[in-house]
Amino acid sequence: MKVTLVIYGLSGGGAERVMSILANYWACQEWDVSLIMLVDPTKASFYQLDPRIKLKSLGLAGDSASRLIAIRNTWRRVTRLRREIIASQPDVVISFMNSVNVYSILACCNLNIPTIVCQHTYPGATDANKIWQFIMKWTYRYADLVTVLTHNAVPFYPATQGYRTIVMPNPVLTPSPAVVTEQLLPTPSLIALGRLDPRKGFDLLLRAFHQIHDRHPDWQLTILGEGSIRSELEDLRSQLQLTDCVHLPGAVKNVQDYLYQADLFVMSSRVEGFPMALCEAMACGLPVIATDCLSGPRDIIEDGINGVLVATEDVAALAAGLNTLMSDPAQRHQLAQNAPLILDQFGLEQVMMRWKEAIVCAIEHKRPTVVI
Repeated sequence: MKVTLVIYGLSGGGAERVMSILANYWACQEWDVSLIMLVDPTKASFYQLDPRIKLKSLGLAGDSASRLIAIRNTWRRVTRLRREIIASQPDVVISFMNSVNVYSILACCNLNIPTIVCQHTYPGATDANKIWQFIMKWTYRYADLVTVLTHNAVPFYPATQGYRTIVMPNPVLTPSPAVVTEQLLPTPSLIALGRLDPRKGFDLLLRAFHQIHDRHPDWQLTILGEGSIRSELEDLRSQLQLTDCVHLPGAVKNVQDYLYQADLFVMSSRVEGFPMALCEAMACGLPVIATDCLSGPRDIIEDGINGVLVATEDVAALAAGLNTLMSDPAQRHQLAQNAPLILDQFGLEQVMMRWKEAIVCAIEHKRPTVVI
């Protein structure tokens, strides 16, 4: 099988991590894998890639200063991408992320190459402007397959309007055995993970942690990740007088080592797609607490069984949930026992079987059914 993958870049992020997992898996299956990125060739991948993957960086990323320039840049990206796709001679093209999905559909027009586009955010909370939303809705009808992360995203691309949509959750890797090399976290430790972005709700987490810190003065909070609101979070941390007990070490590549040393994982997001960080924490056997936001957590967590769900954007509810778990080692232990069972549903082999079926469906131009 020859597959060409298209994405903006491979900096740290959930969609980028999933793309690297797919590419590496198929390379190990001895598929011919090409990976095309829009970013400059000097932008290194945050994730390790199998050396058998043919990597191509187009150097066509960046914002446009005006609508006219945006049209010109879109034309350049589509034209160049079309050339690279033709050169890779794929059996199927798989694209990730909103604008890149549009470029890929346009680039494959009249090439008779099956195209799968992957919607990696919840469509009801996209940050795309109205013009891009219209373009996405229009072009996605021409894809051979549209994948969404959860069932509540399917109605945005219904079959009655010409879309071929399936649910495709993110694959969760089975963690390697824990190897203690150095102490990365204090004990006891609360950990969070994600891009430093307003959608992740880390400001809510800081306020919730502040509410209960006096009751748990020995607990420390570490937030792994980097992003646009670092300075705002650092300022808030100072205002709440949490500088000594809240740590922001940035993006790290040995996330699993941190997870193994933590006592409790928290996800405070305002919106999600299918949160990889939450799944990885559970796979590592961590008790987890997450906000019940529009998409993702409820598909992963069975409240009170393998994790705890609390109301979204509710600082008091998050603080109360944290307080309960931080006060109750027995409950944390019970949740931790059940957490790794998510691998039975979302483990790598299970999800990659779904991907194989999806690719066959696209190549044979079959009308898909929604994957459970």
